[in-house]
Amino acid sequence: QVQLVESGGGLVQAGGSLRLSCAASGRASRINTMGWYRQAPGKQRELVATITSGGSTNYADSVKGRFTVSRDNAKNTVYLQMNSLKPEDTAVYYCNAEGTTGISFSKFGSWGQGTQVTVSF
Repeated sequence: QVQLVESGGGLVQAGGSLRLSCAASGRASRINTMGWYRQAPGKQRELVATITSGGSTNYADSVKGRFTVSRDNAKNTVYLQMNSLKPEDTAVYYCNAEGTTGISFSKFGSWGQGTQVTVSF
């Protein structure tokens, strides 16, 4: 099983920046896509940004031009640089990883525990 540990959340004023990190660990795992999702109170979890092992990225329209997802494959770590933060970015941010594991190449999908990001006016 792949475990994900997130860090970097916190409280910031509108217009400020934060950087989230998520490190993955697990035996004989090949991680294909890593990414970030978020869930605000009373709302469904939504995609923020994803990145494949080859570096292809995908962003939600609401964060394009403000957020940047990157990845260090050697460290199995994904980052989310968040600039020009807005109050509507306030949410719990979850790291996600998908890939295969073991000699049977069984598919897996794992979630982190979530980290709170709060943007004040």
